[in-house]
Amino acid sequence: MPNLGTPELIIIAVVVLVLFGSKKLPEAARSVGRSLRILKSETKGLRDDETPAAAPAPQAIAPATPAQTSNGVAPANTEKTL
Repeated sequence: MPNLGTPELIIIAVVVLVLFGSKKLPEAARSVGRSLRILKSETKGLRDDETPAAAPAPQAIAPATPAQTSNGVAPANTEKTL
């Protein structure tokens, strides 16, 4: 493949400018930038999905206190049922 020097790049830029017009080039650059940003965020999301998240530590369950009646005394039947 031949090397592209400065004169060749200038000619290519002029041809692109003539073909697409000066008004369309900024719009095309913006749309390419948006597309790349979306692609980057999607690939980052895929990478995050592949790495397993650390499992949350199980929370300690406090022992249940017996229910009390209005006089402050626990009822006679304190057995736990499932």
